[in-house]
Amino acid sequence: MNHAFLNELAEAAGAICVAESASFKEVSIEYKSARDLVTSVDKKVEAYLRSRIAAKFPNHSILGEEQGLLDKQSDSCWIIDPIDGTNSYIQGLPGYTVSIALQRKGEIVAGVVYAPVLGQMFSAERGKGACLNNNRITVSGTSKLIDSVLSSGFACIREGFQPDNLGAFSRVIPKVRDFRRHGSAALDLAWVAAGKLDGYWEQCLNIYDVAAGVLLVQEAGGMLTDYRGGIDYPAGGLVATNGLIHEQLRKLVVEE
Repeated sequence: MNHAFLNELAEAAGAICVAESASFKEVSIEYKSARDLVTSVDKKVEAYLRSRIAAKFPNHSILGEEQGLLDKQSDSCWIIDPIDGTNSYIQGLPGYTVSIALQRKGEIVAGVVYAPVLGQMFSAERGKGACLNNNRITVSGTSKLIDSVLSSGFACIREGFQPDNLGAFSRVIPKVRDFRRHGSAALDLAWVAAGKLDGYWEQCLNIYDVAAGVLLVQEAGGMLTDYRGGIDYPAGGLVATNGLIHEQLRKLVVEE
């Protein structure tokens, strides 16, 4: 896999996001539901990514958040989230990303998460480690939950899912040093990979939210499971950590 192509693709998509934000209008927002928003920029960025990928790999399938699956009956499928953290984007906050992953025969083999406002390009290739702006990254060495800084999200509330994340949140927060909330699962996973966060958990996520971020955590030496400790993520919830605090966090999340 040509890593340069992935990075260039994400960088160009991020540039579109930044340029469009300068003239962004409320009329550019549509409501998928009362809390789930999509902008004209989401659609524009996804269209750009699809056109670039299709031009270079015409036989590959493409799965994107806004347009769904273009099924070419291929072993290779690109999984893209044009703006992960749309609410942050709408509010003019920096915590949004472009997320792109390549899946081959059901396994994520390459991925990038790019936060354009922050100037952070996270990249990983299966078996070759993870990087931030071309510098190798690893997960943190925090071994005690009380020393950890965590993140999570509340897609479950948006989806009306029960049980929601509020119970887990109330159990976890008194047990940790601090908490940060950014609104982009891809960015939270990237920051776990880089050791900026010690762990992250969330439910009601989709594959395009986490595909690239999951590979980043794996290649940086972290651990990922579903809420029950298995591999049915994100469908069964997702817990991502440095590995050292994993079971402590997972058990609190599911109240074991």
